[in-house]
Amino acid sequence: MADSAEAWERQPGESAAAWEAFACYRDLGLSRSIGKVAERLVKSRTLIERWSTAHRWVLRAEAWDREQDRLWRAERHQAAREVARRHARLASAAQSKIVAQLQQLDPSRLSPSDVIRWLEVTIRIERQAYGMDVGDVSPASRGPETTEVSGLTDEERRARMEQLRRELEARIGSLGGEQT
Repeated sequence: MADSAEAWERQPGESAAAWEAFACYRDLGLSRSIGKVAERLVKSRTLIERWSTAHRWVLRAEAWDREQDRLWRAERHQAAREVARRHARLASAAQSKIVAQLQQLDPSRLSPSDVIRWLEVTIRIERQAYGMDVGDVSPASRGPETTEVSGLTDEERRARMEQLRRELEARIGSLGGEQT
């Protein structure tokens, strides 16, 4: 094969009829065969076999298949990048709306379970942002020193909830300073 032409293109010395037969063979894809080309072009099988051998159809078709696969992978990669960009833009727009809502949130109106849930969510987001294992950030997974309240008195529970509320307020307040 000549260096100037791709394997799947018409080769120097290849007649128009032989090229047409190769193109038919190439375009049959995985079901390609000499017999199918002979049948479609209404040519003798012997002639098609001779052209196939002389012009190395099998190698050329394999090169075509590899190129088509390369193009398909490149197209899929580009599509994935476009999806990622679109999702990032959507996420950014949604985050702006959420931050605006968070700044208007009155933490004193949150129930203790709301405070715990907000804390779980913010811990998960923070850990993900730093590439840390998010694992289980539910209250039970953090251990008794941070969230186990069943053994606490009512006064101790109220103090713990107040501490969590202040922590949540601080986190929400810091979101306002990070806006661009």
